Amino acid sequence: MSEPSARARRLLTSVLVLLAAVFLALGTWQVQRLFWKRDLIARVESRVHAEPVAAPARAGWPAISTERDEYRRVTAIGLFQHDKTVLVQAVTERGAGFWVLTPLRLADDTTVLVNRGFVPADRRAPADRAGSELAAGPVAVTGLLRLSEPGGGFLRANDPTGERWFSRDVAAIAAAKGLSDVAPYFIDADATPNPGGLPVGGLTVIAFRNSHLVYALTWYVLAAMSTAGLWHVHRRRRV
Repeated sequence: MSEPSARARRLLTSVLVLLAAVFLALGTWQVQRLFWKRDLIARVESRVHAEPVAAPARAGWPAISTERDEYRRVTAIGLFQHDKTVLVQAVTERGAGFWVLTPLRLADDTTVLVNRGFVPADRRAPADRAGSELAAGPVAVTGLLRLSEPGGGFLRANDPTGERWFSRDVAAIAAAKGLSDVAPYFIDADATPNPGGLPVGGLTVIAFRNSHLVYALTWYVLAAMSTAGLWHVHRRRRV
C-alpha cells in the first residue's frame, strides 16, 4: 500500500470513529430527552386533574417556573375590572375569534389576568354578547395557570396602541391598561358556563411535541452506518 493511500485510510478511519462517537452521543442525549419529556407530560397530566390550589400570591411570584407550575389548576377570588378587558386574537376548535382577558383584582390589591374564554369574531363587541358580563361583586375563578406569552404571535407583533393583540403578554397588557402589581402569569378559566354563554372557557389545548424517539433512532442508525463504514475500511485493508 502506498503512503498516500495509507494516510487517506487513516484519515477516513479517524473521521468515521469521530462520527460514530458523535452520533452515538446525540442518540443517547435524545433518549434522555425522551424520558424527560415523558416525565413532564405525566406531571402536567397530574396537575390538570388535581384539586385546585390558591393561585400563587405575590411572595411566590419569583419562584414560578414552567416545569413546576404551568398548567397547575388554581383558583382565585376577586373583582373583575371589565373596563380594562383586552381581546387577543385566537384560533380554536370553534374557529377564529378572540380570547377575552380581564384583570381580576384580588383582596391583597394584586391583579391577575384571567382568560375568561373564547368569543367568535362577530361577537367581539360587548354589545353583541349581551348578558355575558358578570354581576358586580367578588367572583371565584378556577382554571389553569399559564405563563406569559411575550412579544406576539408568529410573525405578528402585539400593537398595544392599536389594541391589536396576538399573544397573551401579561407585562405588555398590564402596561397598556395601567395595571400595577400584576402576577407574571394568567389563568385560563375552566369550562364553567359564563352568563349568556360567552366567553366559552375550558378550551386550553395541552399538547407537547415528542419526537425524541424518532431523533434517537435516526442518530443511532447514523452511528451504525459510520461503524459499518469503519468495518468496511478495515476489511479492505486486510484484503
